Amino acid sequence: MSNRPPLAIVYEHPDWFRPLFATLDRRGVDYQAIQFQDHYFDPANTHAPAPLVFSRLAMSSFLRQDEHPIFYAQSLYASWELNGARVINGTGALAIDASKARQMALIRSLGLDIPATRVVHRHADVVAAAKTLRFPVVVKVNIGGSGAGVSRYETVEELEHAVTDGAAPKSIDSVTLVQEYVPARDRHMVRMETLDGKFLYAIALNTDGDTFDLCPADVCLIDKPKVTVREYKPDQAAIRAAEAIARAAKLDIGGIEFMIDDRDGVRRFYDINGLSNFVADPLNVLGWDPHETLVDYLIKAIEDTLENAA
Repeated sequence: MSNRPPLAIVYEHPDWFRPLFATLDRRGVDYQAIQFQDHYFDPANTHAPAPLVFSRLAMSSFLRQDEHPIFYAQSLYASWELNGARVINGTGALAIDASKARQMALIRSLGLDIPATRVVHRHADVVAAAKTLRFPVVVKVNIGGSGAGVSRYETVEELEHAVTDGAAPKSIDSVTLVQEYVPARDRHMVRMETLDGKFLYAIALNTDGDTFDLCPADVCLIDKPKVTVREYKPDQAAIRAAEAIARAAKLDIGGIEFMIDDRDGVRRFYDINGLSNFVADPLNVLGWDPHETLVDYLIKAIEDTLENAA
């Protein structure tokens, strides 16, 4: 298998990773791009497509195709890892990325704050769980992306009607979160990007509160004039917290999101996202292009992986 490229990139979205591929091409990095569509694998095959595999799986993939690769990827990455490949954002990170309930438990285990949350596996239990919280509440699917599967309810009666009518969000894995709605101070949420367990940059996403879809990438921001993005300078406590979450989640690259609760000033972390396709127009927003730093990381990871395999 010496003719294998040193790097394989597995992805689902057709547009999000063009800047990454362009940077890799310009810098002469040898890699193979593999789409999940039309892909299959033989569990008896002891060779991964490359010694280093970079997962670019989005949890929002279930919005684009009914036969999404979220659960398939868990078996695929496990097969590659068991046969010696290093998978960036592999099975450990994917297990956290694919469960908002696990994310909340992990964040709390680090002594950090989250929205008050209840987790159920039967839709019939949503209302009972919500009654233990302050209203308004948010019902949120366990596996979501780009704000999908998140609805706000002002009263118990409104939630009861939604559950009875089958209008309340339902997750593809039958796990649902009910959370107290957190009024975000200054109406903005903060996304802190991390790479190799270290803080990379942060952005503030400002919204009028009517949308939960705060994906900051170029493709995501089409037809979303209510969302604005700017660079954010977090304090050292926020940076330490994000780095601790990334390490505990085995997240090689990804975003950690929080908001400041306007009721009490507490920083509440609410999302761990294993897919960083980076902010749109980074040169104007940040003054530099994080794809260059990501490719630096990938080149070093290739060198380390090949050295360890020698």
